[in-house]
Amino acid sequence: MSRLIRLSEATALGLHAMAHVAESPEGAVSSEALADALSASRAHLSKVLKTLCTAGLLRSKRGPNGGYVLARPASSISLLEVYEAIQGRIRLDGCLFDEPICDQVRCVLGDLVERVRCEVHEYLDQTMLEDVAKD
Repeated sequence: MSRLIRLSEATALGLHAMAHVAESPEGAVSSEALADALSASRAHLSKVLKTLCTAGLLRSKRGPNGGYVLARPASSISLLEVYEAIQGRIRLDGCLFDEPICDQVRCVLGDLVERVRCEVHEYLDQTMLEDVAKD
């Protein structure tokens, strides 16, 4: 059985790490600093950061002042891009089962599942990283 909205720990880490990097006035943020700020496993966070780099959302910089920087301006990165880079596409249908078992006309939840999924999708799509980064 599926969840209403899938949000893994990796996705939560990715969303928060991206906001933290967007907030950084000094430039690159080290993975150690991110792990400390997020109280996260460095190994797990490193995998998430690599995924975000592969997706073209972050760039890594080597050297003594190295770390991670946004690959594009925070105003052009939606939370949906970050979510989908890690979690995959959000299901927008109205069934909680992996394979629908009814015609959704008689679903005990009516259209609630579809409405919630669509609302979450819309929020993530319309919210840019700069909107959630603190000044």
